Amino acid sequence: MSLAPQPLSPLDGRYRAQVSALGEHLSEAGLNRARIQVEVEWLIHLTDRSLFGSEPLADEAKRRLRRLVTEFGQDDIDSLAEREAVTRHDVKAVEYHVRDALARLGLGHLAELTHFACTSEDINNLSYAITIRAAVREVWMPRARAVVEALRARSLELAEAPMLAHTHGQPATPTTMGKELAVTVHRLERLLASVEEVEYLGKFSGATGTFSAHYAADPDHDWVASSYEFVTGLGLTWNPLTTQIESHDWQAQLYQRIAHIGRVLHNLCTDVWSYISMGYFRQIPQAGATGSSTMPHKINPIRFENAEANLELSAAILDSLAATLVTSRLQRDLTDSSAQRNIGVGLGHSMLALDNILKGLGEIALDQDALDRDLEGNWEVLGEAIQTVIRAEITAGRSSIADPYAMLKELTRGHRVTGDELRAFVEGLDIPAEAKQRLQALTPALYVGVAADLARRVARAD
Repeated sequence: MSLAPQPLSPLDGRYRAQVSALGEHLSEAGLNRARIQVEVEWLIHLTDRSLFGSEPLADEAKRRLRRLVTEFGQDDIDSLAEREAVTRHDVKAVEYHVRDALARLGLGHLAELTHFACTSEDINNLSYAITIRAAVREVWMPRARAVVEALRARSLELAEAPMLAHTHGQPATPTTMGKELAVTVHRLERLLASVEEVEYLGKFSGATGTFSAHYAADPDHDWVASSYEFVTGLGLTWNPLTTQIESHDWQAQLYQRIAHIGRVLHNLCTDVWSYISMGYFRQIPQAGATGSSTMPHKINPIRFENAEANLELSAAILDSLAATLVTSRLQRDLTDSSAQRNIGVGLGHSMLALDNILKGLGEIALDQDALDRDLEGNWEVLGEAIQTVIRAEITAGRSSIADPYAMLKELTRGHRVTGDELRAFVEGLDIPAEAKQRLQALTPALYVGVAADLARRVARAD
């Protein structure tokens, strides 16, 4: 017995609800709607300039044409699919769709201005720029910002929560949980700003980027200026020098930056997973949820594990796109055509990861008792403070101790040292009383420097 047609990708099946907003822009339907927008706006651009005996359209006629975009729906999707099955060419199907609409609207006399002097890539590159820009700015970026804000709130909340650090997985100079989360906030803010700086480029210059057909049709019109006005009028940055295709460098730049953000988030996930494993974070039970099919006690950190996997998939796809899209044989090949159809998949896995991280951050709570136990069990981390103070006193001429580092290494390396043992050691040192008092007042929980102040920096604009 065969199944009814099923979604092949989990993004269109199991996880559809979390990523469906991207489909508004990065689906085939979203791309076709943008293609119709470009075709319509080009026709309006030509008639506004009364080219080839045309006259500027009345405002109502422009509104009716633009409703082909704003009211684009399932009937249009189905019609375009039927046309493409015949034309075997997606952009040509769009051109015929617009021509038919002109006839219905009583504008059939303008049919030959549809797709005028255009190569398919003139339409496609602008359409992709429009849809990718909308997907990133309206869907992906708000979710990424929400993750940063959740992390910011946690870093401020936990700014003063002392925690044993674990450089190389070993007990190390204490920090605070808030400061460690603030590091990620700071990294992400810089990278998100770099995503916002990406320019979305567009070309509109014909079959090989030379405006040949344009000037053959009307050698007196300034087609280069028209191209600039048209592309920038769509809110894009004009690219004056291209082959048949827009070179896609901006896309590579964008995908590399989003993949970089994904790798920072992947680092966050592995760290939070480790803190959960160490008992630093407790997982908050979710009503009705099952952690294991056989071990009833378990609460698995599945949000962060799911995010890890999806960030890896996203990076693989986005990296591949960035590498593939910047190369085109001679003036044109179609490798980019197939590759660009997977932009939504790359961003979709990223979106799914963001969704899981956001939910995961809301399902964990700090266990300060666990942090305190680790701090109290590792007094030897104060060896750094003691040997540093001794060296300062030697430099100031207030101590004659030889090789303080070796002295502390002998005392602490590979050994558990209690607080009483360290205080007794300090008492016997050849250093001034004031320095001894400072060191004897230290505990692992207090040896965090200005970690709390550093954590709070994420609350400020600088």
